[in-house]
Amino acid sequence: MHLRTVSGSIAPLAALALMTLGLAACTSSTALVTARTQGYEISDSAQAQIRPGQSQQLVQLVLGSPQSTNAFGDQTAWYYIQTKVRQTAFGMTMIDSRTVLAVYFDKNKKVVDKAVYTLKDGKSVAIETRRTQSFGEDRTFIDQILQSF
Repeated sequence: MHLRTVSGSIAPLAALALMTLGLAACTSSTALVTARTQGYEISDSAQAQIRPGQSQQLVQLVLGSPQSTNAFGDQTAWYYIQTKVRQTAFGMTMIDSRTVLAVYFDKNKKVVDKAVYTLKDGKSVAIETRRTQSFGEDRTFIDQILQSF
């Protein structure tokens, strides 16, 4: 008598189901990508409230403390930076947009001007990878010991 095993007829179907599930997980899904904002949430209404002649205290009340500041002689600039990024479940981060709101103040701490910069306004800076050698770096440990004798 020949017995037919159940696992023999179900095994190909189970393998097919597992392959289908595996391939479905490889498709692009919004669950695998999260969108978030780094830095400040700069709203259009907050930007519209900043006008020439206003004090630094009022700007700080509307926008909060600046992320970065800069001083050029008598002029001061406050920078509010907003970066919208998408991050995959595997840790890869992609920048969708970057907005920098710059508020310029005069020596009396009053708003002179404001500007909005985006990624299009930026420039890529090449990082220099060469290093200046320090004293003794070109010799090995053994060379240094032998030279001390």
